[in-house]
Parts: sequence; C-alpha cells; structure tokens
Amino acid sequence: MSWSLNIGTVAGTVVRVHLTFLLFLAWIFAASYAQSGGAAAWDSVAFMVLLFLCVLLHEFGHIFTARAFGVTTPYVTLLPIGGVAQLDRIPEEPGQEFLIAIAGPLVNVAITFLLVAFAGANLHANAAGAIDNTQIPMLDRLAAVNLFIAVFNMIPAFPMDGGRVLRAALASRLGYVRATGIAAAIGQFVAFALGFFGLLFNPILIFIAIFVYLAAAAEAHMVALRAVSRGVPVSHAMVTQFATLTPDAHVDEAVQTLLSTSQGEFPVVDGAGKPVGLLGRGDIIKALKTLGPDARVADAMAAELPTIGHRHSLEEAFKLLQEKQAAAVGIIDATGRLVGLVTAETIAELVMLQGALPPGASLGPWSRSSSIGKAS
Repeated sequence: MSWSLNIGTVAGTVVRVHLTFLLFLAWIFAASYAQSGGAAAWDSVAFMVLLFLCVLLHEFGHIFTARAFGVTTPYVTLLPIGGVAQLDRIPEEPGQEFLIAIAGPLVNVAITFLLVAFAGANLHANAAGAIDNTQIPMLDRLAAVNLFIAVFNMIPAFPMDGGRVLRAALASRLGYVRATGIAAAIGQFVAFALGFFGLLFNPILIFIAIFVYLAAAAEAHMVALRAVSRGVPVSHAMVTQFATLTPDAHVDEAVQTLLSTSQGEFPVVDGAGKPVGLLGRGDIIKALKTLGPDARVADAMAAELPTIGHRHSLEEAFKLLQEKQAAAVGIIDATGRLVGLVTAETIAELVMLQGALPPGASLGPWSRSSSIGKAS
C-alpha cells in the first residue's frame, strides 16, 4: 500500500503504518492540547497508540490462524480506521474462512478479559463512547473499546469479519460465488446505513461507510474474476498481440511505444524473446524525471515479470497476479520465450463477456462440446 512506512517485521509479516495514521495521531494531540493542555494531549496519544496495538494484535489473530492453513501474509497496515492484513489468498473452504475471520474479534475479547480479570479494569457503559474523556481511567476505556471492536467487527458486512463469517456460513449451502454476492450486497446496504447515521451524528461514519462500500464491491469483483478463470487454459485467454522492449532500448523509445499503443505495461525481453522484466507507465514517467530520455530501459524497469507456462490454467495466472501484486503475468512456451500476457483487465473482460451470455452458455473454445463437428 502506497504512502506507508515499514516499522518492522513480526513473525515474517511486515508491519506498515500509513501516513494518514501518523497525521491522525498529530491531530489527536493538537485537538487535546488545545482543549485540555499537554497532559491530556499525551494521555490521548498514549491511549490511541495502545488502542492500535490492540488492533495490530487483532490482525495477527487473523494472520496466525491463516498461517495454520498455509496462507501467508506479506504485510499488515495500520490505518486511522483500523488495520488491514494482506493475506495472499482467502481460503474457499468455509470452515477455514470462518476460523480465520473469527480469530480477530476473539483476540479483542481476550484482551478485554485480561484487562478486567488481571489489570483491574472496569467495563463502564459509557467508556467506549468517551474514549477522549481522561476522567475515565485509561484501562477502563481500553477494555470497553476492545469489546466494542469485537462486536462492531461482527457486523455481517464486508470487509469486516462478520461479513466473512456470513459468507462462510452461506458458502456451505450456496457456493462461494453466490455467498460472496449476498454478503457483498449486505455489506453495501450496511455502508448506506452507516453513511446515513454519519450525516446525522458523526462524520467519521461517512468515511467508514465509503470504505465498507468500496471493499464490498471489490471483494465481489475479485471473487467473480477468480470464478471465471477456473477451467480456462491460459493459452485461450492471454493477450498475444503486444509490444515489447529490449533492455538496451532508450527510455524515449519506450515513450514512443507508450504513445503509439494502448498498453500501460511493457514486457522487456532479451534477444531470445525471454522475459527479463516489466516496464510500466509509472516507471517510464519516473525514469524521464530522474534519469532522462537517454537512460536504458534496463535501468528503469521492474526487476521481475512473474511468468507461468502456457499449458497452465488461467486460475493459476490469476493467483500469481494476486500473490505477487503484479501488473501482469507473462505466459511462456516450453523454451521460455514470452508468448502472451495476462492482466487483471484481461480477466475482467472475460467476466464481462461471460455475463453477456444466455444462462447456461459458456464462452471460449475450452467449453465446446466434444461432439461439435461430428456428423449426425
């Protein structure tokens, strides 16, 4: 995630802090200082740091549970509205997704229990709604807010944990794609409700509503992409007409190629046609600013273009796109020569075309019946 700072690595997962989170802490300090003085300001910042430490523990509840099922997590990012753990994939086995989703809220429940049972915290009815009230002991506020986080996250709406629990429950009967559609629709309805209450009571709810709505739509879109890629040979869905660049070409040549094509990403290949990297639109602009138009493509390109064999499935290419967070996946033949490209846009076009077909119809040569072409 851009605009994020790496602050360390925990158990193989990089912990990032988004710049807006630091700005949020600065705003908390300034607002508290203006209202109640320095002591209250430092108290508020300390409370927020402890609160987001609990949020981080919540995310690591997901991370360690996912790791038990072979799902890795490259990084976790702290935002002003919470934490986001980037799992390399979401298990489609309902039981596994249920356990991964429920693990986070259970961590918050455990923190509340430990604060009450061993640290002497008291659960005040109004503590969660008065987190900036320094008259209430910090431990009391922390215990109440952790309980609130657990309850709030169980709202059945993507991207909150309750939405994933709901999908896991529905998927066992309706299938993964249909369950995702229902859970995403509920998530978008909840987003509208949060936005409405935000207009009436608290503007922060409006930002949360926007995040929930976009995340629910993105989840549904991602699952649709994954579903349409199943059973499709990558050789039948890849782009085969594309421009390439060589490592020794100059950046100004890349600029001309960019202007004369509709591509945004250009594979860089050696003399044998084997991929050695990828040069994107952003890389070209950055190279022009820092290196100049006479710089070599090899000095401006990304070091790696993920590749997959032409006999593999489109689903495998899609997973590689997700795991590598790549702009494109190169398709290579038996000799290692680049013969095609797959991007998220490629698969999105398949989704669009598949949606235009009549019910029960399938798209592409891989779906044709073996009886086609036989004499009757």
